Amino acid sequence: MDKRTAIIKSLKEQGMLPLFYHPDAATCVALMQHLYNAGIRLIEFTNRGDHAFENFKRMRAEAEKLEGLHIGIGTIKDAYTAEKYIEEGADFLISPALAEDVYDAAYSNKTLWIPGCMTPTEILKAETLGINLVKLFPGNVLGPGYVSAIKDLFPEMMFMPTGGVETTKENLSEWFASGVVAVGMGSKLISKQLLEEKNYEAIQQATAEVLSTIKSLK
Repeated sequence: MDKRTAIIKSLKEQGMLPLFYHPDAATCVALMQHLYNAGIRLIEFTNRGDHAFENFKRMRAEAEKLEGLHIGIGTIKDAYTAEKYIEEGADFLISPALAEDVYDAAYSNKTLWIPGCMTPTEILKAETLGINLVKLFPGNVLGPGYVSAIKDLFPEMMFMPTGGVETTKENLSEWFASGVVAVGMGSKLISKQLLEEKNYEAIQQATAEVLSTIKSLK
């Protein structure tokens, strides 16, 4: 099993991909450690701020102490940025759109790339490129009904909605019933308030509860 296949397998087992950015490196590392303690083995760190690259490098170094943890980088929109993070050890790449030059960079480096798609045209294009897992974005705009409507058109494609996915059993149940393999969760899980309070224990507990809920739905 190559690394790309192993990461997809891990994502399907985890059922949820937490994602975050914070300008403070110590906060990023603490978050990563508490997510790991909650049972998380895949994390998306988003490339959305001036300190993203340096903070990612710090997290990458600290992650060596956390057995089995894979860290990916999100919000990758061009090949240059993709190459930069791959060189620093990004385990996978996630984009908000179907950026084909990012595909080229990922493919040449044998790195998993998960593109963001919204329309059947984009999903078909991803499928034509040989991609079998896409991020549906923005999830709150598309909704579980969208997945139900297109699932039969793309029986081999795996879907992960991101954006607006709630932590409630009701919302998670709707998504998984529609046929998704995992959900991406940002501020609904790692709230701005909890981060400001540095309440990592609450984030860890909420994450463990979401993982437990997802496990009960699968």
